[in-house]
Amino acid sequence: MEGGVHAEADISAFRECFSLTWKNPYVLRLAFSAGIGGLLFGYDTGVISGALLYIRDDFKSVDRRTVLQESIVSMAVAGAIIGAAIGGWMNDRYGRRSTILIADFLFFSGAVIMASAPNPAALITGRVFVGLGVGMASMTSPLYISEASPAKIRGALVSTNGFLITGGQFLSYLINLAFTKAPGTWRWMLGVAGVPALVQFVLMLLLPESPRWLYRKGRQEEAKAILRKIYPAHEVETEIQDLKESVDKEVQEEGSSEKINLIKLLKTKTVRRGLIAGVGLQVFQQFVGINTVMYYSPTIVQLAGFASNQTALLLSLVTAGLNACGSIVSIYFIDRTGRKKLLIISLFGVIISLGLLSAVFHETTSHSPMVSLAETSHFSNTTCPDYSAVAKTESWDCMKCLKASSPDCGFCASAANKLFPGACLVSNDDVKKSCHEEGREWYTRGCPSKYGWLALIGLALYIIFFSPGMGTVPWIVNSEIYPLRFRGVCGGIAATANWISNLIVAQSFLSLTQAIGTSWTFLIFGVISVIALIFVIVCVPETKGLPIEEVEKMLEIRAFHYKFWSKNHKPSEKGNAV
Repeated sequence: MEGGVHAEADISAFRECFSLTWKNPYVLRLAFSAGIGGLLFGYDTGVISGALLYIRDDFKSVDRRTVLQESIVSMAVAGAIIGAAIGGWMNDRYGRRSTILIADFLFFSGAVIMASAPNPAALITGRVFVGLGVGMASMTSPLYISEASPAKIRGALVSTNGFLITGGQFLSYLINLAFTKAPGTWRWMLGVAGVPALVQFVLMLLLPESPRWLYRKGRQEEAKAILRKIYPAHEVETEIQDLKESVDKEVQEEGSSEKINLIKLLKTKTVRRGLIAGVGLQVFQQFVGINTVMYYSPTIVQLAGFASNQTALLLSLVTAGLNACGSIVSIYFIDRTGRKKLLIISLFGVIISLGLLSAVFHETTSHSPMVSLAETSHFSNTTCPDYSAVAKTESWDCMKCLKASSPDCGFCASAANKLFPGACLVSNDDVKKSCHEEGREWYTRGCPSKYGWLALIGLALYIIFFSPGMGTVPWIVNSEIYPLRFRGVCGGIAATANWISNLIVAQSFLSLTQAIGTSWTFLIFGVISVIALIFVIVCVPETKGLPIEEVEKMLEIRAFHYKFWSKNHKPSEKGNAV
């Protein structure tokens, strides 16, 4: 057996999702209100990539120090690690709804601090506050949606959280573009983030707690009342009975439904197997490189040879739009194709895309325009000192110019054609202005290249394949794979692993590109993607269409197999257990 699902759910899961939510809009209201937490998550991921271009212009210390740029990005991730860890405990202790409300308050506070930051230290402080809120919301929103969704459409509804994450990223790029000409550019970009947090806070005040959490806490009548609003009349009693049996089994095993023994958690076979799959997916989601694309998308575009901030933001908007479209594809296929198949198709595409990106950036760096002595001499008293100091300047090209560091230097492209030999000059605002006044492009983060558009195609393919599978499925699997008793704690562990991996990637990407080059960096992500593919085939079960309580029974017998392409069996069959 590979998880199993009733045949009718295969045929019309997507239509059934819209049918049920149309008949019962209360379910959709729960999903989208909680899903705003995903919007916050996505907005913060996307907005910093554009804001960083202008923060570097305002704070020269940030522009000069790569470590400071990485810190502004990654301190939100560090906060998210703490937020996810605390959030797991808070979910089980105080409930899903209360945790989301606290996350909204932290996010709103962080947005205000960032918008008014007088220096990089205050900006980083605001990023930590935002990170705490995002960390809590990132694991609580899909959990709340999962526990308040009918089994037949649970995958599609939890995918709305993924759609709102990518929608938040797309919105952030639109906001970034809208404020490129406004005074205080990046302050508006970061400050606007407080609006959705405030909206969700108000909406969640009007919604109930998770019915499954209420039932575990002994508030059965409240839970039953909410379940009757969610499920059709002919299904609600069966759902209540399944929930009762699940809680009774936990109480019988532990002697108490309140005390959570961490040692018991690790020794429990179903929890351990769930954690291997759930934590592994969250770690690989980050280590295949997605947030290098989302955090540094404009920078990557500039590395590909597109010089201006506005052009970089506009082209990055395309990748964010594709990411959002991919989430819609996930909503359609998640309850038809299944979680595991979607993951495997996704990773195959990611591997191919990363191979293309690695090849393109290799060509971009090895065939950059040469530096011309005549072009450089055209600009008086601004020649790059490292270039002036060498005896044989014939070997200098744009990439070698940009690597000069005493002081930093930039490349002013030829006015005739940006691929022709250009000038290697000291990098400062006055020189940049002089270069632009002659109708030339000024490059400091990447060189002009005829292969630049291929890099954009590689980025687009990466997003198209990543978003429907590795982008949304890890959150869906983690919202449904753990026993009810440990769901908050295990979800917190998995989310914490995700954010720790996120921090490692965010903190190291720019340093890696400087140390070994962009091409090798993407090649490393490609190798990790191959390992992720093997992990998914071996360790991740199919949970499509199963009631949450049935997933626990599947993990108990480990009834999932490697032939992910074959037709699913029913949950009661055990012949394929491994």
